[in-house]
Amino acid sequence: MTEAAVATDTPDAAELLGRAKAETGLDDWADPTFEQRFALAVEHINSIPMDAAGRKAAADNINWLLTDRLKFFEDRKRYRLADEVIERPMFATGEPRSGTTLMHALMSVDPEARALRFWEVMHPSPPPGTTGPDDPRIAQADAEWREINTKMWKWLHCHPYNDMLGNGLPEDERTWAFDFRVMTPTAWWRVPMQSLSMGLPTDAVAQYRIHKAMLQAFQYQRPQKRWVLKGFHGFRLKEFFDAYRDASLVWLHRDPVQVVASATMMMADIMEGIVGAIDLKKEVRMHLERTRASIANTMANPLAADPRIHHVRYVDFVADPVATVRGFYAFAGREWTPAAEAAMRDYLANNKGDRHGKFHYSTQLLTDAGEDIAALNEEFRPFRERFGVPIEKRD
Repeated sequence: MTEAAVATDTPDAAELLGRAKAETGLDDWADPTFEQRFALAVEHINSIPMDAAGRKAAADNINWLLTDRLKFFEDRKRYRLADEVIERPMFATGEPRSGTTLMHALMSVDPEARALRFWEVMHPSPPPGTTGPDDPRIAQADAEWREINTKMWKWLHCHPYNDMLGNGLPEDERTWAFDFRVMTPTAWWRVPMQSLSMGLPTDAVAQYRIHKAMLQAFQYQRPQKRWVLKGFHGFRLKEFFDAYRDASLVWLHRDPVQVVASATMMMADIMEGIVGAIDLKKEVRMHLERTRASIANTMANPLAADPRIHHVRYVDFVADPVATVRGFYAFAGREWTPAAEAAMRDYLANNKGDRHGKFHYSTQLLTDAGEDIAALNEEFRPFRERFGVPIEKRD
């Protein structure tokens, strides 16, 4: 089958793999399970009704991710990337919509810190330290983010950080896009499908191996700085700490009812730009079940009490973001400098959360979906008592 046929017919896993190999001249997927897992992802994509344009977008998107994967792992043969030491990284985690992105953004402006950038993870080969300040991938990612922001314009209301374009701050999960274990909107925005964040085979050990490989690649031949990162690591704490034994993790905790309401509206705004109107009641139920599972894991997992974790209340972070970051630095044994504090206060002064419009959400979403807010507050009471999380009241 020709390349044109692959682009318009129903995507075929074997042909897509062959296309990527032919374009790059490479054939090492760096994982003996990859082709089988990739076939499952393609099977999922083929189950979604799409017209010819949608199928072409899917095939082209897959080709982007596959060729990036081949080139990225070839870089590990060409350069001494595996020798890079990732020392004492600092991570932020928590439920969605609990302040982790702002926490991460503040840490990222510290002159002594290094954060992942979208232009790097979206196009990870070659290592940025081998190119220079005029790397064309920066402009490429900027253009792609303008496309994303046009297509999903409501996302800027709840996530104004997207105006950073290619220099924006991806979550750690984005490093796994070319591993086909999750399908995130920032990798699949051109394809008319809802993101698949659960359902594909996962392997936390393998995923952190890829994550660390990216940090090594992006650190290579660049000035030494400490990594500051953000991801949803609560379900993978054992593998997380096995991969980063000297890491420090700040864990922000927010009222789970507000988490569900905010996350529901955020994802509805994102996916509306990709597939059209979203069933909010269905979205509420999905986010409620995910939040229940996450809270249950937090309560039952003994590693949630690991001494490398600094637990913080969302309400305290909102009240004084810079003091909260300073407290995390003290917990992690990191120097707090006047330059870091000045940069963080400048960021807060010049990056108001509603700069692209007000994000509106309410627990009425849950009520409309048939949920009893009082019953949910009681359900989550043990969690709130353990971490001192109050029932959050909103106007």
